[in-house]
Amino acid sequence: MKFIDLRSDTVTLPTDEMRAAMTNAVVGDDVYEDDPTVIALEKMAAEIVGYEAALFVPSGTMGNQLAIMAHTKRGDEIILGQNSHIVAHEVGGAALLAGVSYRIVNNPDDTIGGADIDAAVRGDDIHYPDTGLVCVENALSNGKVVSLAKMKEAYDAAKRHKLPVHMDGARLFNAAVHLNIEAKEITRYCDSVMFCLSKGLCAPVGSMLCGEASFIKRARKFRKLLGGGMRQVGILAAAGLIALEKMTRRLHIDHENARYLTKRLNEIPQISIDPEAVHINMVFFKIPNPSFDHAGFERHLIEKGIKINSSENTEYRFVTHNDITKADIDFTIKALVEWIIQTD
Repeated sequence: MKFIDLRSDTVTLPTDEMRAAMTNAVVGDDVYEDDPTVIALEKMAAEIVGYEAALFVPSGTMGNQLAIMAHTKRGDEIILGQNSHIVAHEVGGAALLAGVSYRIVNNPDDTIGGADIDAAVRGDDIHYPDTGLVCVENALSNGKVVSLAKMKEAYDAAKRHKLPVHMDGARLFNAAVHLNIEAKEITRYCDSVMFCLSKGLCAPVGSMLCGEASFIKRARKFRKLLGGGMRQVGILAAAGLIALEKMTRRLHIDHENARYLTKRLNEIPQISIDPEAVHINMVFFKIPNPSFDHAGFERHLIEKGIKINSSENTEYRFVTHNDITKADIDFTIKALVEWIIQTD
């Protein structure tokens, strides 16, 4: 049975071209830094975002954690958003691995501005931890894209306080497509960036951490400490090269499909959705009826061959990607309407 999988853009399958490239990849030992395919991927990644160096890592979570470890010292405090991926979805790793605490910014739109940083930076007091790092996101975990003006505002404030800025850019290229600019125009406003190859770009595994050469050298050592020395990993890097060369160029299709999905959902009276909030390939909507059977709805969709994540506070997230077509969206809308009609 073919499933329509709307849970995330991490569920994409490698393309046939990726599978062939992985089969034929020239490899070495990446711990010795002599895997030619990994070297090529890291060089390409660094050039795309305008940095000196890059490091191939197994996951975005590891990339973010390595960045925090490399930028800070134990006992530091880092400034970041309440709903950021690092806070909400990385198992509290920064406290355990880097030994840092969180200075939370909790804005309704999940962005961090210059005034937020000014207010969050600790003063010179014996009772306070040192502020060591600012962490921002683009695109945000809520699917919205932060403007360049807002990014610059936060970066300038961090620099006034002599703080480095790390960006979780898991969906960096989606943000760039939305803003109609190159990715390096966004990464001008951070000192390091992590972006995923396996979110929307179809690579089966991997993310890139990019920054200055000295920063990447520190991060590489921490990667080894965490067990991330992956040996003949050029087999996976081969798919990453195609992800960057080709799959970044088709993300506008996912955004178009997300807008189409939004339009179709907005036609259903029982659904609450803000079309203006759909910036990339992530569509959030609510079914506010307090008597709505969410568990039954989710079972109904899986029986129809549609995979979704469970709702959070009546809110669902559907994500478009390379393996989702407009026909899949129409089929999903039909199944959704069927359930609403029979239970309304």
